[in-house]
Amino acid sequence: MPSFYPVARVRAERLAALAALALLCTGCSKAPPPAPHPVDVATVIVHAQATSFPEDFVAQTEAINAVEIRPRVGGELVQRVPIEGEHVKAGQLLFVIDREPYIAALAQAKAGLAQSEAALVQSQRDLERAESLSKLDAVSQQELDAAVARNKANLASIEAGKGAVRAADLNLGFTTIASPIDGVVGRAQLRQGGMVTANSTLLTTIYQTDRMYVNFSISERRMLTLQRDLGRAPNQDVTTPPPFRVYLADGSLYPQIPKLNFIDPAVDTRTGTLAIRLEVDNPQHLLHAGQFARVQVSQQQDPNAIVLPQRAILDQQGQNYVWIVDADGKAQQREVHMGLRIGGDWQVQQGLKAGEVVIVDGVQRLKPGTPVKATPLVIPAPVVAPATPAGPAAPQASAIDRHPAKDDEARSRA
Repeated sequence: MPSFYPVARVRAERLAALAALALLCTGCSKAPPPAPHPVDVATVIVHAQATSFPEDFVAQTEAINAVEIRPRVGGELVQRVPIEGEHVKAGQLLFVIDREPYIAALAQAKAGLAQSEAALVQSQRDLERAESLSKLDAVSQQELDAAVARNKANLASIEAGKGAVRAADLNLGFTTIASPIDGVVGRAQLRQGGMVTANSTLLTTIYQTDRMYVNFSISERRMLTLQRDLGRAPNQDVTTPPPFRVYLADGSLYPQIPKLNFIDPAVDTRTGTLAIRLEVDNPQHLLHAGQFARVQVSQQQDPNAIVLPQRAILDQQGQNYVWIVDADGKAQQREVHMGLRIGGDWQVQQGLKAGEVVIVDGVQRLKPGTPVKATPLVIPAPVVAPATPAGPAAPQASAIDRHPAKDDEARSRA
């Protein structure tokens, strides 16, 4: 037993050494992992540029003049001349109310005036006789005073008769209703044969639409910002047009440039907003009263703005960040603070500086430290459409918006 123990021990130690050597050789022969394949990304170089940040407001159009046509006398509507929606001139006949009752009233008023004139002639003769006899003491003072009073009463009756004739003549003239302005006839509210009530029944409305108002409201804070940016206060001259543009409901840009017409001197305490009114020409009658529109105000001119495509800005738990390419060609996250939006772009207020490279497309497969193969974002020139007849121009999108996003999945498969 003692003679075998040293031999067995030596053999065990040799086997352990051989196993350790084998493991060491195996570790030495393992090759290092291959470097990750760079991810294809589209990038833009950050640079400061002069940018105007517009702000949009919901607006509604209003005719520069809208006159409600209501009759000044009552009766039956016997004639309706204009066609709804047609243009009329000032003084053009619109409606006729039954004239016969007013012709009769005028004749009656004239007859009453004639009676008063005849009574005046008689009272003047009686007064002359009474004055002659009074000089001879042939009539009493009471009789003389009565003759004078009758003559004055007849004179007053004549004035009343003239007034009645004038009123009857006016009422007869009010039976024909003419347009007070040049404009477009609205919907007729009463058909021929209907009964109208004086100063009450609405017959139609005439809209003057060669120029239009565009009304919108802004908050007190925005108004202060607008005043600072435009360098004007509400009580200053409003003849110089600030940079306002009007967009229609379909998104098209209205070709006429509006000018500032009115700023309400008081803030609406119920809503905390200030009413603003623009005036714009409407030669093609594209605008109609009550139409919704969008007013764009150019403000906050920044001579050194940093602007990126909105798709380059990512959000994580309320924090905005972007992917940048560092000096080693690897992707890194950078937190940024954002400002105003302009079209498809977004202003970066803090977090970036000129010269840095920001990844726009291809961020789905990125992790901090991932090698990237950066390709400048290609912004194709806008396609020039053939000439078309004059009409409202569509709003121009930014160059970055016109470029479709690259297909990251297709690029990863490649």
